[in-house]
Amino acid sequence: MPLRHHPDDHAATDRTFQVDLRGLVDLLSHHLYSSPRVYLRELLQNAVDALTARHAIEPHGDFGIRLYADGTVVRVEDDGVGLTEADVHSFLATIGRSSKRAEQVAEQRADFIGQFGIGLLSCFLVADEIHVVSRSARTPDAPAVEWRGRGDGSYTVRTLPASARPRPGTTVTLTPRADAGEWTRPAQVLTLARHFGSLLRHPVTFDDGRPGPATPVNPEPAPWSQAHPTPGARSRALAAYGEEIFGFTPLDTIELDLPAVGLKGIACVLPEAVPAGRRHGHRVHVKGMLLSEHAEEILPEWAFFVRCVVDAESLRPTASRESLYEDDTLAAVRDALAERLRAWIARAAASDPELLGRFLQAHHLAVKSLAVHDDEILRMLLPWLPFETTDGHCTLDEFARTHPTVLVTSSVEEFRQVAAIASAAGLGVVNGGYTYDRELVHRLPEIRPEATVADLDPATLTAHLDPVDRETELAASAYLAQARDALAVFDCDVALRTFHPASAPALLVDSREARHERTRSQLAREQQGGVWGDILGALRQEAPRAQLILNQLNPLVRTAVTIDEPELARTSAEALYGQAAMLSRRPLRPAESSLINRSFLDLLAHALRKDS
Repeated sequence: MPLRHHPDDHAATDRTFQVDLRGLVDLLSHHLYSSPRVYLRELLQNAVDALTARHAIEPHGDFGIRLYADGTVVRVEDDGVGLTEADVHSFLATIGRSSKRAEQVAEQRADFIGQFGIGLLSCFLVADEIHVVSRSARTPDAPAVEWRGRGDGSYTVRTLPASARPRPGTTVTLTPRADAGEWTRPAQVLTLARHFGSLLRHPVTFDDGRPGPATPVNPEPAPWSQAHPTPGARSRALAAYGEEIFGFTPLDTIELDLPAVGLKGIACVLPEAVPAGRRHGHRVHVKGMLLSEHAEEILPEWAFFVRCVVDAESLRPTASRESLYEDDTLAAVRDALAERLRAWIARAAASDPELLGRFLQAHHLAVKSLAVHDDEILRMLLPWLPFETTDGHCTLDEFARTHPTVLVTSSVEEFRQVAAIASAAGLGVVNGGYTYDRELVHRLPEIRPEATVADLDPATLTAHLDPVDRETELAASAYLAQARDALAVFDCDVALRTFHPASAPALLVDSREARHERTRSQLAREQQGGVWGDILGALRQEAPRAQLILNQLNPLVRTAVTIDEPELARTSAEALYGQAAMLSRRPLRPAESSLINRSFLDLLAHALRKDS
């Protein structure tokens, strides 16, 4: 119930909060705010909102915010709309209503920014006493009101003569606790003020009590709001600001301007690649006040090649004012900013090939992830995107001009198995094993109708390997039979062909799908008669076999096929299989690792016996 005072009675009346204040402060520190440092942001925010209300009734007034910290007190003074005694008691009622549960605090939080609100209570994170003197600008000759709150839950309210606060506005003075020096030292107060308030539209100054003029906290307006003599000068200024904020020199800066929500800012293109899916936080200011340095939600997931700093009027902060509330406005802003990034990519593709090249060199994976779902980006950039091919790393545009039929593998290991042989055979193969690559290569005909794209399969490759003559095949038949028998445990057939390069003794043609099918077939055979065996048997297909293709052009193979000692023939075939499996750079199965070790030792033992 409001306090009643005689007009000449300015004595304070002691009261106690009708809540557990210590419990409320604990709730704020553990469930609403991430750090005690937010106390200064809350004081600044209340001052800014009070100034906004003051400008509504005095549009041409010259108002500002003054900070003071000398190591013993922290003071924030504003020329805002001020508070009446009724406002102060309304604030106390708010505390009572809002303190029962964390959810209620969050709900009430948004309604009291610009008054005392829950934000003022954040000061109890660093102080044991909060002293407020305020005078309302709405009522002529209004008295000043003093509110003094203490950490034990007690408070006093009293009216003061107008001379106690000659001008309308509010002064909040904190007496820091001994353990709060980390956040209330003068240098730290100035650092926090600049951190949170560098883009505020009202002038903010800082005074540490030493002789000399006050220090401006926000001497310059936001860089995108400043005039520059030329577009180049503007671009350099924005890039310099991005470097100052994020610590890297941007590859380019993209201006962001959404008038519908009062959003302005820049996106800084990272000069180096980042891991796929890693999302950087973005700096979001609301009405000039820094809301968050880690706002991932402002941009879509695929835009991990930029970091943004924006200032918006209409975005809705959460109760803690440390992140954005996910609503239709934020979703619309995210879509609109994504369109700005697409437009920048389109401009680079159309008018700045050098910039586009540097961008794609660093961020081709991000662009590929976008092109999969965005037909416009696909049409613009697919021919320019780099891929790993049998001609080296090149763009699809270059590759398709040389190879009208583009073959694509389904995995990295398949590409590595066949790359050298396919290149020597004149086949154009693209490594489709990386994220998005196979899907994108198959969409090439949408951009280049004259191009043909097909999956590479073993039959396609072996069809381009030259058969040996009949006499050579017959002469090697005994060795090939021994080799097939030795490698039957791996479901591997053996064939003799000629192909380049001649330095390659053998080619192992296999696929991950084929190995999985053979493993499933083996399980079905082992589980015959059981329910699991019936299930696997129903799924069983004719298990595709791997192929070890020996190269008749290789001197080692020409010698091996003449071996007439059965054990030595088997060992040499196992060694050739092991070498081909290692060259494929796929993970080796335990049986294959054992075979490689055994065949090496057996060949070494044979060589030693022969020498002795």
